[in-house]
Amino acid sequence: MLKAIIIDDELYAREELNELLVESNAVEVIAQCSNAIEGLKVINSLKPDVVFLDIQMPQITGLDLISMLDPESMPKIVFVTAYDEYAVTAFEDNAFDYLLKPVESDRLHKTLKRLKNNNISPSNYSAVVTHHLELIPCSGFNRIILLEPNKIEIAMSDQTGVHLLTGDETLTASLSLKILEEKTELIRCHRQYLVNPICLREIKLLDNGSAEIITRSGLKTPVSRRYLKKIKDRFGLI
Repeated sequence: MLKAIIIDDELYAREELNELLVESNAVEVIAQCSNAIEGLKVINSLKPDVVFLDIQMPQITGLDLISMLDPESMPKIVFVTAYDEYAVTAFEDNAFDYLLKPVESDRLHKTLKRLKNNNISPSNYSAVVTHHLELIPCSGFNRIILLEPNKIEIAMSDQTGVHLLTGDETLTASLSLKILEEKTELIRCHRQYLVNPICLREIKLLDNGSAEIITRSGLKTPVSRRYLKKIKDRFGLI
């Protein structure tokens, strides 16, 4: 049985869809989330087979959430939306599966049949997703923060996760370095580090052929030999 997550900011809509899915005996609903930030964490931790995803949600939309997921490990997505001619046309043109609110049992049955037959597969969502993230969901000191990418000086990963350094504080993001590199202005300087190019204050060349970047707040990040030439070329350094 497929494991599913429902992400929708409307409680009634979540409960109604959950009831229909339970009655179908086709999928097991392993979690329900009321917003995209919570949904991102749950997707990354529970690894569902399919996500029933609302489009219109405050602050971070369903399409923003899709932009934050790694395409290589993305679950199957079924969009759930109130009628929006533009959105529905985009979904149909790109063969994405979607359900209109209020969800009808017969239409849901068709979607579940496609899921059962494995006819809904991870797709290229570039036609509808956000290509540049305006907010990065982060956690720190028992709080959730939506951080603007231009406030990040350094992003680095270790065994405990991906950490964003702003100069004033360090926050933990639910996104991978790969997604941050692709969806923000941060640039790669090391396998485990990204740096914001507008925050560079100094590049110190080291004897071993690598380098060290110092940001405007005095933060330091290594530059491996692999990425040093790209950094030099970007800033016109010889």
